[in-house]
Amino acid sequence: MGLNVKRTAKLLIAALVVLPAGYAGYYFRHDLKLPFALPFIQAAEAEQTAAATPAARPPVAVKVAAAKAEDVPIYLTGIGTIQAYNTVNVQSRVDGEIVQILFQEGQDVKQGDILAIIDPRPFQAQLDQQIAVRQKDQALLDGAQIDMERYDALIQKAAAISRQVVDQQHALVEQYKAQVRNDDAQTEYARTQLGFTSVRAPISGRLGIRQVDQGNYVRAVSPATLVTVTQLQPISVIFTLAAVAVGQTRLSLGQADAPVVALTADNTTELDKGMITLVDNQVDQASGTIKLKATFPNKALKLWPGNFANGRITVDTRKNAITAPAIAVRHGPRGDFVWVAKADDTAAFRPVTVGQIFDGRAMIERGLAKGERVVTDGYYRLENGSRITIEGVTPTAKAQPGTQPRSEPRVD
Repeated sequence: MGLNVKRTAKLLIAALVVLPAGYAGYYFRHDLKLPFALPFIQAAEAEQTAAATPAARPPVAVKVAAAKAEDVPIYLTGIGTIQAYNTVNVQSRVDGEIVQILFQEGQDVKQGDILAIIDPRPFQAQLDQQIAVRQKDQALLDGAQIDMERYDALIQKAAAISRQVVDQQHALVEQYKAQVRNDDAQTEYARTQLGFTSVRAPISGRLGIRQVDQGNYVRAVSPATLVTVTQLQPISVIFTLAAVAVGQTRLSLGQADAPVVALTADNTTELDKGMITLVDNQVDQASGTIKLKATFPNKALKLWPGNFANGRITVDTRKNAITAPAIAVRHGPRGDFVWVAKADDTAAFRPVTVGQIFDGRAMIERGLAKGERVVTDGYYRLENGSRITIEGVTPTAKAQPGTQPRSEPRVD
């Protein structure tokens, strides 16, 4: 009897444990809510829902600038070779010994300055000799003229003198006149040769390295150069541009008066301003290019012969063209584009066509209107439709009673 009571107690305890567990399993299996478990189930479901829902992205902070309508100069650009306006190799025009060198290497000289002296004594002697010969022939001419005048007077009085003697005297006077004229030419030639003993600068410019030292004997027929004079002010630059591009401008009509700016190789520093003075008369068939010659005053001496310079030639002006900061233009696999800041504080992708970039601004041919705002900073995290906040502008407030509309954004 005692054993039956113990067995009955154990079965009752097992039933009390198993039945609630089965009851709970049944409810969970059929998605039923137990009254006592409902708060725990709702908390778990809320956590799962929060984990499955992505958090909203914060707005991207950007800077914007408004597109403008302004007059835009149209440029042609190309690389040019700097050439001296004039370069002269100074050589001796007479034979002789160099007795003086009167210049310093690298010196600036004016046209006519004496650079060197060649021994003048032999040439001075030749000049003196020619002057003496001329004086002798002049004396003979004077005597012959006196005799001719005397003979003319006698023949008019029917004196005893033949016409032949008178004619011979006239011929002798003409002969002496010719001789005097020859003496004048010889004297002038001797004086010129004497002047060549002073070697002068043929042009104004800067001297190069001295090639001949004092004491050397030079000859007029020798190609030896004493020094080279290079004219640096003004100076020329030969630009090579695509013939097709030049043909689309007024330069193709022979109007070679376009302003040009010479720049350094990185296009950051202006060297000088000048004018196009010549468009070459033929196109290089191998490269399809044409040469343009520009003249620069070069007052600051920033252009040196043999060096290179970039050229920016103004060929036209586009009136009321749409422009935007060049930094706002991005380059993608399908072309150029900008991010436009819309009125609802979202960013929109906008393809554009860029005409040219000048002074940090891009001329937009198509894709942008005057007044539209483009993103100039912060575009790296943008996607089409991204929410944005503009630097210096408070976000748009929700419509509430008494709420004032937000002010217009400040643009760079």
